[in-house]
This record gives sequence, C-alpha cells and structure tokens, in this order.
Amino acid sequence: MNINNATIQLRVDKKTKLNAQNTLEELGLDFSSAIKLFLRHVIITESIPFDIKTKNGFTLSQEKEMIKQTKQALKKGKKFSSTKDLLKSLNG
Repeated sequence: MNINNATIQLRVDKKTKLNAQNTLEELGLDFSSAIKLFLRHVIITESIPFDIKTKNGFTLSQEKEMIKQTKQALKKGKKFSSTKDLLKSLNG
C-alpha cells in the first residue's frame, strides 16, 4: 500500500449497499469513486455538499428562523378570539 493512501471502512445494511451500488453504476461510478467525490466536495465547500433536512423538510437553520419568527409574532402580534374577528381586522 502506498504510504500516502488511507483506508476507510464503512458498514451499511445490504439493501442500502445494493440500492446505492445500482444508482452509482447508472452514473458510471463505483463506491470508491463516489466516496472520493463526496470527500473532495466536503473539502471544496468546507461543508456537507448537500442540504441536510429535518423531518419537516427544512434545513436546521430554516427551522430555527421559523421558530424565532413565530415566537416574535406571538409576543408582538395581535391576538383574536375568533376567526370572525381576524377576518374583520383584515378587511378593515
């Protein structure tokens, strides 16, 4: 082995491996090339080269911003006792 090379071992379930392998083959890549590509993009972007999203479909920063804005709206916003009152306020 070349002293400039390092080995990475990874464990995944068989179904994940097979599905990933099929997709990568369609893209003309093998596992080693795909992992190298991923790692190069980590270096280039200095981040994960894709958005990691929460179960709600937003990035963590988007969710934090929505929570912040919701708290501000609840603190500063108007409160209505009914939908009718809300609609009346909107219609002027």
